[in-house]
Amino acid sequence: MSRPITLFTGQWADLPFEEVARRASEWGFDGLEIACWGDHLDVWRAAEDDAYLHDRLDILERHRLKVYAISNHLNGQAVCDDPIDERHQGIVSARVWGDGEPEGVRQRAAEELKMTARAAARLGVSTVTGFTGSAIWKTVAMFPPVPEAMIARGYRDFADRWNPIIDVFDEVGVRFALEVHPSEIAFDYWTTKATLDAIGNRPGFGLNFDPSHFLWQDLDPMGFLFDFRDRIYHVHVKESTKQLNGRNGRLGSLLPWGDPRRGWDFVSAGHGEVPWDKIFRMLNSIGYAGPTSIEWEDAGMDRMVGAPEALGLVRKLSAITPSEAAFDAAFATKR
Repeated sequence: MSRPITLFTGQWADLPFEEVARRASEWGFDGLEIACWGDHLDVWRAAEDDAYLHDRLDILERHRLKVYAISNHLNGQAVCDDPIDERHQGIVSARVWGDGEPEGVRQRAAEELKMTARAAARLGVSTVTGFTGSAIWKTVAMFPPVPEAMIARGYRDFADRWNPIIDVFDEVGVRFALEVHPSEIAFDYWTTKATLDAIGNRPGFGLNFDPSHFLWQDLDPMGFLFDFRDRIYHVHVKESTKQLNGRNGRLGSLLPWGDPRRGWDFVSAGHGEVPWDKIFRMLNSIGYAGPTSIEWEDAGMDRMVGAPEALGLVRKLSAITPSEAAFDAAFATKR
C-alpha cells in the first residue's frame, strides 16, 4: 500500500529547518513531520503571522516536500505532569516555562497545544502528534501502595485538562495523536483503553503508533493495531532492542542511552527486534493510509546514515500489498 514516508524532525532540531528539508528531499522522503521546537516551527507565529506561515510553506515547496503532521511532544508533556521540575525546563519553550510555577506551566502548555491545533489547520495539516504527560506515571511501581482513588483522579485530571484542548482541535478540524509511551497517561494496552474511556472516546483524540515502546514491555504491536484500528492516526517507524542478560534490567537502571548495561535501548530502524513485516501487513489489513514517519533514535549510529537507511527499509516494506486474487483461487474446478 502506498503511504507517504516522512522524516520526523524532532531529533534534527539542532539544524536549521531549511537544511533538514534539503537533506530529506535529497534522500527521497515524501515529506516531514515537523517538530515545534528549534527553528522548525513556532506555532504562535504560524497561527498568527501570514509571512512566517508562507516562509515555512515556501521552504517545503522549494524542496518538493509536503507536511503531513506536526509534533508538539515536548510542550504537551507539561500539560498533565506532576511534578513539574528542572526536567521540564530543559524541554518546554521559554514561553511555556515562564517563572516555573508548576500550575502556571501546565496551563501555558495547554494553551500551547491549542495554538498548535490552529497552526496545523493553517498549514493544511490534519494531525498533531505529541505527549500528554501524566499525574500518575509516578505511581507505576505501585509502592507505596496506590489507592484506586488516586489512579481515578489521575485519569480525571487528564480529562479535565485535555477536553478543552480537544475542543479547539475539533473546532479547527485537526486530530491529536498521542504517542503511547512510558511517562504518558497511556503507556500500554490497558492504560490506552482507560485513557480513551476517560474522555468518552472522542474522535478528536487518537493514537500515534510507535512499536519501539511496545517491544521492551513485551506488548503485541499487531494486536494493538487491530484492536485500536479506528484510532491509529499516525505511525512512527522507530526501533528498539532488548539486552536482557541477567544483569541488565528492563527498566534501564537509570543508565544513559547507548550504555551496554541497559536492559533495552533504541536503535535505528532495521537494527532491532521490531517485527516490521508483520506490522506493515497489519497496517494493510486495517486500512491505514496515513504517513509512516521515520524517527531516528540510535546512540550507536550516525543519523546521517540511519535516516536514509531507514527510508530504504520502509520503501521495501511499503511494497507489501494485498494480493488482488486469492492464492487458492487457482484451485477451483469450476469457472
